[in-house]
Amino acid sequence: MQRDSFTEKIIGCVIEVHRELGPGLLESTYQQCLAHEFHLNGISFKVEHPLPVNYKKVQLDCGYRVDMLVENRLMLELKCVEEIKDVHKAQLLTYMRLSGIDTGLLINFYVKRVTNGIQRFKL
Repeated sequence: MQRDSFTEKIIGCVIEVHRELGPGLLESTYQQCLAHEFHLNGISFKVEHPLPVNYKKVQLDCGYRVDMLVENRLMLELKCVEEIKDVHKAQLLTYMRLSGIDTGLLINFYVKRVTNGIQRFKL
């Protein structure tokens, strides 16, 4: 997948958070620290952004939340797990499809080197 300067900037923030904290904390900790890092870098974002489901022309609030929505164009799904599974990838891709956001990052903070825990997705 082709890289772009925007996602590279976001990945830089992810690397900074992981550099400061290391692996193995709760996902919510990384989320809050990443939110602070975005704030420090002037990046607009939403945390736990609601994601309704449109079903047969009816919008339903089914309780889904996007971990982070960055500048209304990049979806982040944060994990802190030993291994990323297909269900994690499917979750992000489905959220992207439902929201109309065509770019997403699946980020696993559990790894020793966070760049090994980042997967990019494009619809």
